[in-house]
Amino acid sequence: MRAVVQRVSRACVRVDGQEQATIGKGLLVLLGISVRDGADEARLLARRVAGLRIFDDAAGRMNLDAAAVGGSVLCVSQFTLYGDVRRGKRPSFEAAAPAEQALPLYEAFIRAILALGLPCERGVFGAAMQVELVNDGPVTIVIDTDDLARPRRA
Repeated sequence: MRAVVQRVSRACVRVDGQEQATIGKGLLVLLGISVRDGADEARLLARRVAGLRIFDDAAGRMNLDAAAVGGSVLCVSQFTLYGDVRRGKRPSFEAAAPAEQALPLYEAFIRAILALGLPCERGVFGAAMQVELVNDGPVTIVIDTDDLARPRRA
């Protein structure tokens, strides 16, 4: 799984001009699911996202997680995070999970976020969405569960 996590002061999702979900301070998570992903990756990624200490403490240091600042999560499915542009000019999405595999894992990620105590809104899976956000900082972090499995350099 791959997530682009943005610290936001507000974010919302619209479908056909109608607002579907909105949050104030918190995290906008663009979530990509690969054909290799399963429930373990959903839980692992949810723990990492919820535990990100990217909100400022009283000293102005990024030292607090979303729960500590009363933040929420807005999760938006984004298969294009697995676009492969190594050959040609048109991305290949072969690594992205098909909808019938991705939807249950998207929902598992959201359930895991909720179980960790964070309010979580969602986009409309598979819909053409307009995502509006105010990136606070800006702070943007990319997390890939494949990278989390690799050892850190000494």
